Order: sequence, then structure tokens, then C-alpha cells
Amino acid sequence: MRTGGVDHPVYALSLGNPDRDSPAVGWFGGVHGLEHIGSQVVLAALRSLVARLRWDRTLHQLLEQLHLVVMPLVNPGGLARGTRANPAGVDLMRNAPVECFDGAAPGLGGQRLSPGLPWYRGAAGAAMQPEAQALCDLVTDELLSHRFALSIDCHSGFGLSDRLWFPHAHTARPIEHLAELQALHQLLDESLPHHRYLFEPQSRQYLTHGDLWDHLYLGALARPARVFLPLTLEMGSWLWVKKNPRQLFSRRGIFNPLIEHRQHRVLRRHLGLLDFLLRAAVSHPLWLPDADERDSRRARAIARWYGPRQ
Repeated sequence: MRTGGVDHPVYALSLGNPDRDSPAVGWFGGVHGLEHIGSQVVLAALRSLVARLRWDRTLHQLLEQLHLVVMPLVNPGGLARGTRANPAGVDLMRNAPVECFDGAAPGLGGQRLSPGLPWYRGAAGAAMQPEAQALCDLVTDELLSHRFALSIDCHSGFGLSDRLWFPHAHTARPIEHLAELQALHQLLDESLPHHRYLFEPQSRQYLTHGDLWDHLYLGALARPARVFLPLTLEMGSWLWVKKNPRQLFSRRGIFNPLIEHRQHRVLRRHLGLLDFLLRAAVSHPLWLPDADERDSRRARAIARWYGPRQ
């Protein structure tokens, strides 16, 4: 994309074993230009990983069994302009050809009235924006081509707690791979017992049109022999505002920690999560539910996430 006469390329890199039989993991950030902290989390994890390659034999062994792809800044034009949307005024996370028929949140769920208003989806029937298409092409080529894949897309801006969301966003119906996500949630609880994440479907909070991860997940279902589990890390920026109310007067402050020590704490906090996902992917045959377990795990997940709120 170009803005102000400047090109803003979307970069991605890959590490590890490209063999299609190896599991794959994707780290993504910066879908919304205002949410700098998402890109910073991905880059902090990448810097840590590259530094460890100089001395960590176990990491070399991990990457021999794993394919990792990283797209730390999906929306560079939005970052340059200081906007959530891309330079065309389109909200990339409302831009996919996925419709919500269950009652999308007014405004927040996406609108086609004007790029001058928040959450603009783009014109009906138009091709996806270049940045959104670049993300989809990368996921299709580098993740969905593998037998097992996990992804995490790092955002901020909702609530007082850090949340791990999974599809769907366009419907309240449970995802096909609910049993696998319930197993991953249990693995997270057991492996990082003091974590601060609320693990839930995005539909538990609100519904939207055009979610990119719903679009990619639905496309992955056309490959029935493969498993794709996309997660979104939604960092609870309201807590940063609560601790520093002056951030309310800064558009950047609503979505990012502005005090240096708090930013460092956020970057440290999520390193364990991204490393956990690498190890969970490599070891997925040991925790994915078999055919006999799937029904019971799905029933437990429906009771937890789709039943009456506690």
C-alpha cells in the first residue's frame, strides 16, 4: 500500500522445517494500525527466538520439527497514519467475505456506509484489501498446507483481562474443532497454571461481519484431513487506562501501554504463551483428542462456553 507517496510493504518470514507433514505455527500482529502493542509482542517473541538460536540446542531441535511463519505488521499503512483502518479507510478485520446473520453488534460489527466511519468493511462485492489478502495468502500457503497448524493474532483494546479468542465471530454456533480447542485450553491451564488468559469463543462477547480468521477457518474445513486452530490474543487495554486515566486523552493510549515499565511487563508476559504454542504444535499427537474422546470434550466445551453465563 502507498500513503503520503510512501510504499508500505507487508513483510513475512519463515523458520524451521517446511515439510508439509510437520506442524506449523503462525504469529501475526498489527492488523489494526493503532494497536502497536500487538506488533511489539510478536517482535519481542521473534527477537527472543533469534537470540536463543545462538545457544539453545533444544530450540534447534524444536525448529527441526516445526514450521513457523511470522507477519509482525499486517497493516503498515495504518500504523504510519495512526489509524485502526488501512490507508483506504477499511478495517481489515471486517473485510473478509463472511456475513453475520445472527445479529452483528451495531457499528462495531462492521458497516458499509462510509470509510469515514469506524469499522468500515469495504464496498460490497469488492476484492479484499491488499493487506488482508496478503495475510490470507500467507496462511493458505504456509499454514493450511500442513496437517496441523496453530496461529495467534495479537490485538489490544477490549476489556480489563487478556483474552484468547477462537472462532466464530460471525455466528454463535460452536466451531467444528471445539473438542481440539477444549484440549488445547486444558493443556494451557496445566502447563501455565498461573496464566491470566480468559479462553473463549469471540461470539461470547460480540458478533461481527468480515472476520479474517473466520474466513480462513471456514476455508480450512475444505481440507478435512487437516486441523487449523486460529487464536486471537485480545490484550485488555482497559486495565492500562484504569491504571493511567490520562491515556483516555490519547488515541494511542486507549490501545497501548504508554508507561515504559508497563510496556515492558506486557512484552514479558506473553513470551511464555507464544513459546507454549510452538511446543503444543510440535507435540500435538500427544494431546489432540482421539475419536473416542471428541464427543465428551465437545460436550464439556459447549457447557462451558455456550451455556448460560455464570
